[in-house]
Amino acid sequence: MILTVTLNTALDITYRVRSLRPHTTHRVSEVTERPGGKGVNVARVLAALGHEVTVTGFAGGSTGRIVQDALTATPGVVDALVPIGGTTRRTIAVVDERTGDTTQLNEPGPAIAPAEWSAFLEAYEDLLAPASAVALCGSLPPGVPVGAYAGLIRTARAAGVPVLLDTSGEPLRRGVAARPDVVKPNADELAELTGSHEPLRATQDARRRGAHAVVASLGPEGLLALTPEGRWRATPPTRVHGNPTGAGDSAAAGLLSGLADHLPWPDRLTRATALAAATVRAAVAGEFDRGTYEELLGRVAVIGEVSAA
Repeated sequence: MILTVTLNTALDITYRVRSLRPHTTHRVSEVTERPGGKGVNVARVLAALGHEVTVTGFAGGSTGRIVQDALTATPGVVDALVPIGGTTRRTIAVVDERTGDTTQLNEPGPAIAPAEWSAFLEAYEDLLAPASAVALCGSLPPGVPVGAYAGLIRTARAAGVPVLLDTSGEPLRRGVAARPDVVKPNADELAELTGSHEPLRATQDARRRGAHAVVASLGPEGLLALTPEGRWRATPPTRVHGNPTGAGDSAAAGLLSGLADHLPWPDRLTRATALAAATVRAAVAGEFDRGTYEELLGRVAVIGEVSAA
């Protein structure tokens, strides 16, 4: 079982309009809802790949109930969200059908009380026992300590469970110092962490700060990985056009899937890159077509060098 942690779960709502214009009234042509938050998105992709996944974090109020009902109906996903008194946030995406651009509105999330945080920590320790890997993903809701991910990483390491961390800002800085097995920042998050906009130099700096391996998402240019086993660059076969929403979460799922299947690093990166590219191509944001993924899987280019033993 793979465990994903989403402390700031969400109900993702997408509106499609013919053309988004400020200061005007719009007629919505389509509305979709689904459970969201980075770790929930990762879990959905892992389940589609055939892995058993447990989702934990927080859920509350009417939107929380919608999120939990949807998770329960998802094959391969187990809902282990901790109940709270507040209401799970919503994220609103407005898709301009004319341009393909997406405007995103993200609510901050409910305040987490100290007793609710303690209840989560207890549940988290219990869920680690059967886990083969854990993903810690996304932003922190109000009330959760800024060093929360660092503490969760230490708990997982003490239990012998490998950890992937995918967050940003101060939670990322503190989390990296706790020595996660993998950190997966995008280029902007990596630059914010290290102060460098040169990807290789930035990944080297992130490893020196404590990360066992660093896999940087470079958008259409693929992934750059710096690990104890070597350094690799993975790129899709062609420049992929479409909606990049959720591509980073799919890449994280690919890395976790490869870890669970004990694949060598080049194969993990191939899987992650193909999933990210298939997600960009998909008609629905954050989803992927299995056929497209499998077609891309054989065409991802991975080049690099293996470290000397």
